[in-house]
Amino acid sequence: MSNQLSRRGALRLGVAAAGGLGGAWALGGCTPSSGAQGQAMQFWNNYSPQTVTDPNIVAQSDWFLDATARWEEAGERPVEMVYIPGYTDPTNTRITTAFASGAGPDLFLISPGDFLRYYNGGVLTDLTDYMSQEAIDDYYPDALATRMVDGRVYGLPMEQEPLAVFYDIPAFEEAGLSEGDLPQTWDEMLELGRRLSGGQRAGLVFDTTPSYYQNFTFYPWVWQGGGDVIDPESQRPIFDSDAAVQALAMYQEAVQSGASPRTLPAGGDLVGAFTSGYAAMWHTGIWQVEAMRQNAPDHPYGIFPMPTPPGGEPTTVLGGWAFVVNSRGVDPDAAARFTVELMGSMSRESIDALVQWNGVAKGNLPARRSVTEAIGDSGAFEDPILQRFRDEILPTGRAEPRYPPVIYKAVSNAIQKAMLAGADPRAEAQTAQSAIESYLETYEGGSLI
Repeated sequence: MSNQLSRRGALRLGVAAAGGLGGAWALGGCTPSSGAQGQAMQFWNNYSPQTVTDPNIVAQSDWFLDATARWEEAGERPVEMVYIPGYTDPTNTRITTAFASGAGPDLFLISPGDFLRYYNGGVLTDLTDYMSQEAIDDYYPDALATRMVDGRVYGLPMEQEPLAVFYDIPAFEEAGLSEGDLPQTWDEMLELGRRLSGGQRAGLVFDTTPSYYQNFTFYPWVWQGGGDVIDPESQRPIFDSDAAVQALAMYQEAVQSGASPRTLPAGGDLVGAFTSGYAAMWHTGIWQVEAMRQNAPDHPYGIFPMPTPPGGEPTTVLGGWAFVVNSRGVDPDAAARFTVELMGSMSRESIDALVQWNGVAKGNLPARRSVTEAIGDSGAFEDPILQRFRDEILPTGRAEPRYPPVIYKAVSNAIQKAMLAGADPRAEAQTAQSAIESYLETYEGGSLI
């Protein structure tokens, strides 16, 4: 087997791999499946295979293709990568429709927000017995907890992706602003957004599309004021709190005051928006650092932590995708072994592969301690913006919630109506609270936190 971890060869750790993926697949007492050359397992995802030329996207696509190639070269059941356009678009029902018809993919990616949809549906394979306890303990608790139920592991996270506010230095300089003018409070942020808006430029961009992603970006504004959607202790809804109302009101004021646009500039592309002068500030995540490095390496920009409300605490949210295995697929055992050896083994191959993903292809923060240590030795985080994410912003992070679709939709409706329709934030918070209370009266499934 080749020791190559990526076709790009962009990062070397100074250690020789003991062999490619597939060299030692017997984990936790499991043995390889019979009929390894049988029907291919399908892996539905939003990364690969890609035909675009964007170097950032190509690197991510190649990472997946390299992993499946190593697995197949070891004589295992083939894995067919299936790229799903609009994977995160809430109007794209391809995956849910496939499962409803009994034809879901063998492997797929989910965010914490979608976890309970599939766990409660009984289609996720328990990966615990395929893993060593050392490997389970290697995950940061916040990263793995949202993929566990009753101490059992049902998904392996690839990353942690905290949010911050990115700002365009040329836009600041044009307005006579410097780093000393960066906002620390919500009021300062909105005032700066208004000041920087004008012509084709949006001052402050929040996500405006109803989706799990918009909810994901909204939650930390609620948490900063001490609020939540579901109380972690009682598992009961508390979305009618003052903290939730003030977060909805802030989103509303951002749009109504002209600080924020009603639609995303540059089609939602931060790189294009900054380089073309369409946005001055954008609330988004760490993955944009690599996107800027690959596509606009000479364009100056910076980041700052999410500002806080009066009396609030600095808080961000930790997102990230996870591999999961369909328990009703072609070969769940082979799919589970593929997932664990790539994502959740203490082997050098697994750690090095995740160094490639987190440190090169995606440019984000690892979900595992061993990968963080390996990246720290590699120099991949010499970028001062990545260092700030790692050292200052990550410690303020909370895991992305894993609410079922009904709870997600109640919160989404409140955001949309307050932000874009001018509805009363308190009334919308109370409407969402009532909907969630009604739903939980008969809810049966995994814990909400």
